[in-house]
Amino acid sequence: MKERILQLTAELNQHNYNYYNLDNPTISDYEFDTLLKELEALEAKHPEYKQADSPTMRVGGEITKIFPTFTHLRQMLSLGNSYSREDLLHFDEQVVKLSGGNPFSYFLEHKFDGVSMSLHYEKGILVRAVTRGDGVQGDEITANVKTIRTIPLKLQGTDIPDFIEIRGEVMMLRKAFDDWNDEREVNGEDRLMNPRNATSGALKQQDSAEVARRPLTFFAYQIANEEQSAPTDFENVAKFQAWGFKVSGHHAHCANMEAVLDVIDVWESKRFDLDYDIDGIVIKVNEVGMRNEIGYTSKTPRWAIAFKYPAATITTKLLSVDFQVGRTGKITPVANLEPVLLAGTIVKRASIHNADEILRLDLHNDDVVNIEKGGEIIPKITGIAKRAEGATPIQFITHCPDCGTELVRPEKEVNYFCFNENGCPTQLKGKIEHFAHRKALNIDGLGTEIVSKLVEAGLVKNYADLYDLKHADLLKLDKFGDQSAKNLLAALETSKKIPFEKVLFALGIRHVGSSGAKKLAKHFGSLAAMQAATEEALTNVTDVGETTAKAVMLFLQEPANQVILKRLEAAGLQMVGEAPKTPVGNLLAGKSFVISGTFVNYSRDGLKEYIESQGGEVKSGVTKKVTYLIAGSEAGPSKIEKAEKEKVTILSEEAFQKMIAEG
Repeated sequence: MKERILQLTAELNQHNYNYYNLDNPTISDYEFDTLLKELEALEAKHPEYKQADSPTMRVGGEITKIFPTFTHLRQMLSLGNSYSREDLLHFDEQVVKLSGGNPFSYFLEHKFDGVSMSLHYEKGILVRAVTRGDGVQGDEITANVKTIRTIPLKLQGTDIPDFIEIRGEVMMLRKAFDDWNDEREVNGEDRLMNPRNATSGALKQQDSAEVARRPLTFFAYQIANEEQSAPTDFENVAKFQAWGFKVSGHHAHCANMEAVLDVIDVWESKRFDLDYDIDGIVIKVNEVGMRNEIGYTSKTPRWAIAFKYPAATITTKLLSVDFQVGRTGKITPVANLEPVLLAGTIVKRASIHNADEILRLDLHNDDVVNIEKGGEIIPKITGIAKRAEGATPIQFITHCPDCGTELVRPEKEVNYFCFNENGCPTQLKGKIEHFAHRKALNIDGLGTEIVSKLVEAGLVKNYADLYDLKHADLLKLDKFGDQSAKNLLAALETSKKIPFEKVLFALGIRHVGSSGAKKLAKHFGSLAAMQAATEEALTNVTDVGETTAKAVMLFLQEPANQVILKRLEAAGLQMVGEAPKTPVGNLLAGKSFVISGTFVNYSRDGLKEYIESQGGEVKSGVTKKVTYLIAGSEAGPSKIEKAEKEKVTILSEEAFQKMIAEG
């Protein structure tokens, strides 16, 4: 059994490396998932054989309410910034002076627009990941970082130091960011503004399983403990690749500052062709051994500097503002612009985000506006360049542009909504498209064009109507033939076998994404149980807060929705999930637990499964109703404080095992 676990661990790690670092997958996703499930099952039965670099850690699952603070072994300094050729020539003069006349060269790399990260490896195993923080200390977020597939959990090769600290940047590639935003939109969530904010927000997630869903990438760029470094940074790139890290591939070795300036000129325009965001170029003395001689200020190294490119900006005329209706009824203002070339693309539209942004910018009709495309994927208006005399302010609309319903701005929200969810044509089309999405009921053939035809023909007024469609109905639609009608009806029939958790996601309840739907389905087991639940019971589900609970209650209690849900159930959709596992014992029956920290003899998931197998219940937060808090090493201080306040018994791992042994 141990041999099979070792074999699967090595094989899956190699497949991960091939896919994420080399962009050269050698097996299908299905084959990979099959092997991973086999490994998960074996590790659950034999946790003593689970390896420190097990690929099962990539899927996450650890909950961390408070990230412990860690003091950096070596301060993570900032870089000085430069904005002109004169700044760089002055920097070069200083380096020449401080180098004592010794020959040196420069190493150039992209200045990534992401989140700096420090990785600690002991005997080749990743043991700690720390954010930059204030440079002196940062947050230890190891469980989250282990889910990033371009970060090796175990260093490859044979030349592995006893300890090595690798620094680099966590970021989202542009394509991955666009795909992630599309998925958020499907889930009814707001689109994120730029990859850097998306990356930062992802790393702060308390549930590492949620981090695993984010398409994060890591580029290595520095060995912090210089005694383990190659003689030059240029040679370190080869070390990173040999150890299994991903590097950008865009580096330059320059003999002098004149060559540096040539490289900077090249990338000023080429940067927009990259698949990731940069805001400049980092220039470093290539020879690592000279750096201590050149020295440091209190905040920055004297041997390195960042050249910052200005954000791409231009002015153009604001022609009008459209107000778009989303699937959840959210109203989004979008500016229509006089077409203009910006950073290599023709810009016709720009994001405004919400009503508050219109007021902040003080937008007026026919304004000449400043447009910027820096870290933003979608250009944004940053200010007013010129205003025509007598121009009138842009007014945010008061009624839905599609159905005329009065808009509402919920308390504590920045967006306005049309709450006519069953009568607004745009919302209806969006709901049907979401219902049919591949991550929901995966109804092949029910795309945007077909949905529009069905709604406009009056054949579909809610998603339950889909299951009443007849072959003859579909043939009435423009360009809808016999075979396409049969295919759609067959796809609808197949959707009746889709599991309950995906049906729940397909309903399009506000604030309930695919992950939330899965947790609700697992917790309650059926739609009927959810309908009978109180708001308090809903908030007991992991990661379901008050806002989500209220949205679920509102949806389930709406009479029109209740009718639709009954029709869906009658049509044959799965409204019951997998039966909860029957406890194998009752040793912990009637007792509830909160788990915090890390453990020697259990993984967190393993401990949770054991408690539930003995009839116990695992909660996400400490309340006075909880029986025990099991506190491992690095347990959350707030949980311990709350447990003491609520007089909840705190057990160490040893005390828990003793309690079990004593029955």
